[in-house]
Amino acid sequence: MPRLQADADPALWVPVTESLGWRGRRHRKAAIRMLLSQANRAMGADQRPGSAVAAWAMSQAAPFLMKRAAGRVLVWVWKADPELVVVMAQIQEATAQLRTARAMMPMEYDDTESFRSAYLGTGEKLAMPLPQDQRTPPFATYTWDTGTHIVTVTAVCAERERFGTVIGAIDDVARTLRIVDDVAIGESAQVLRLDPS
Repeated sequence: MPRLQADADPALWVPVTESLGWRGRRHRKAAIRMLLSQANRAMGADQRPGSAVAAWAMSQAAPFLMKRAAGRVLVWVWKADPELVVVMAQIQEATAQLRTARAMMPMEYDDTESFRSAYLGTGEKLAMPLPQDQRTPPFATYTWDTGTHIVTVTAVCAERERFGTVIGAIDDVARTLRIVDDVAIGESAQVLRLDPS
């Protein structure tokens, strides 16, 4: 199965994907707390009972779930303020159901622009700094269709006022995203793993 790699600037981003145990725990918890509070706000509640406990539990489980995803999901949080931005990249098989679901997205999701990546070619970028619904946080999505797989990057920001200050760094992460895979050599049972150059 293909998997993803990216070169997020360690001065700006903390990877959640491989931050097992204590490493990255504070950043994981803050990012999950931000996402839970945004989901609560979208459903009309400012804070739900047990949200802090849920954030802690999810922060402990998240690295193991992503490790199990075997590189199909990568997540980073903003180093200076983990509750400000969460970025998630994922690769999915381009099934008919996935294509149908993407075609049925709301009309405002059609307002995309071309986005070029050296590794994945030209894809689409949708930036929503000021969503119409005040409860919806600002976000950006990047999408590439390889024919067999759909690669997406989704970034959620907690503050509308600061979205413009981080979108450039999000673009930079999206541009470094690439697909890697194990390649069999001829009829040999050996497998060659190609590291990114």
